[in-house]
Amino acid sequence: MTIDNDDLLNSILSSLDRIEYVSPEDIPNIDLYMDQVTTFMDSKLRSTARYPGEDKILTKTMINNYAKNDLLPPPVKKKYSKEHVLLLIFIYYYKGILSINDIQTLLKPITERFFGNTTEFNLQDIYREAFGLEKQQIETLKADVTEKFRIAGETFEDAPEESRDFLKKFAFICTLSFDVYVKKLMIEKMVDELSAEQKEHVAEEKAEGKRKEKAHKAEKSDAE
Repeated sequence: MTIDNDDLLNSILSSLDRIEYVSPEDIPNIDLYMDQVTTFMDSKLRSTARYPGEDKILTKTMINNYAKNDLLPPPVKKKYSKEHVLLLIFIYYYKGILSINDIQTLLKPITERFFGNTTEFNLQDIYREAFGLEKQQIETLKADVTEKFRIAGETFEDAPEESRDFLKKFAFICTLSFDVYVKKLMIEKMVDELSAEQKEHVAEEKAEGKRKEKAHKAEKSDAE
């Protein structure tokens, strides 16, 4: 590829370095009103937007929709806790690749087991562990992007000169897109398996409830 395209690669790699990890310590320890939540999210995630001057990171409508779709527990007296903000950060990153139903499948067990848990392993511990792993992957990701860029640069050598530069960029985009496509398929497969497990668990709980109810009626009948 040309020197200009090398500059493109450097720009991409630099953008990866600018991905901001929102530390739990960055989030206020006091409950926030809706406007305060959107302002905080905007200040911390603005650099990740495609069009930073135009895109909305999070709006009131989005938050209300997340609550309606059971992605987010309802606020208490119109205030959102630190845990609410942690969940919103998860949702922000997931929503670009997963459906609302898939995000619900992923987050429902998290909120049911760990939201509001202050004595044991809690939501903040999960957030710190998960995003810590992602931060560690930046250098590996940069190496992978660089290799894909190199391979794409070796394509279309026989193409007309006036089209060669564009086609090399096209090849680079294709390799990145295929990588995203395959990983999305893997994520969806795992989410489907989680969904099936959750449905099976619910069915087992219902069956157990009916069994106990039947046994209770039988005991009551015998006592009479």
